[in-house]
Amino acid sequence: MKEVVIGSVLSAMSTGLGAAIILFMHRSITHRWRDILLAFTAGIMMAASTMGLIPEALSISGFVPVMIGVFLGVFTLTLLEKNIPHIDLEHTSQKYDIEFDQKAMLIIAAITLHNIPEGLSVGVSYASGTETGTGNLIAFAIGLQNAPEGFLVALFLVNQKIGKWKAFIVATLTGAIEIVTALLGYYLTSYVAVLVPYGLAFAAGAMLFIIYKELIPESHGDGNETTSTYAFIIGLLFMVLLIEMF
Repeated sequence: MKEVVIGSVLSAMSTGLGAAIILFMHRSITHRWRDILLAFTAGIMMAASTMGLIPEALSISGFVPVMIGVFLGVFTLTLLEKNIPHIDLEHTSQKYDIEFDQKAMLIIAAITLHNIPEGLSVGVSYASGTETGTGNLIAFAIGLQNAPEGFLVALFLVNQKIGKWKAFIVATLTGAIEIVTALLGYYLTSYVAVLVPYGLAFAAGAMLFIIYKELIPESHGDGNETTSTYAFIIGLLFMVLLIEMF
């Protein structure tokens, strides 16, 4: 229990660590670098889901529960996206017929919901058994991808004329939901052991949906396809190295 609390808090608060960079910036970063950050986090999440969560679920149960869990994760994220209006953080060339305050709230709501499966993946990973080290690995992976995400959210808010400190606080709070969902995932799968492989696969499916539906298209939509592709591969290999080391 102590490990899941520490792991979930550290991974969630990495969002604030990334957002804190905005406090020391005097100018915005280029669109190219924002695409690189998105692609890098996509690579980290890809390796974490396909080399961490899915193999762990397979070792516990087998293919059928993994297949069911992955599709449940994808289906749940599909429903969330259809019911929560989505606005790309990076594609500022798009025009929206809504007021700024509403747009900012939609961004915050979308990012917060996006963090729910990440928190669940941390909690379920710890419930699968601390001896495997999967929990620490997934918490670290989520923390790594939360840092640039927090930075990009804070950067968006600052570009919308919100104060730096307020942007930092709001971006940090979007990650705090992961602590709640991590504990929820941990308790559910700890007391109902049969849910563990389904939970691991669910988290993997949700992460794969986010990678392919959100992160990769957003990092490839503005002419930075080549650099983003390299950033994705570097992120994936970096996570593979961590898996091999720990």
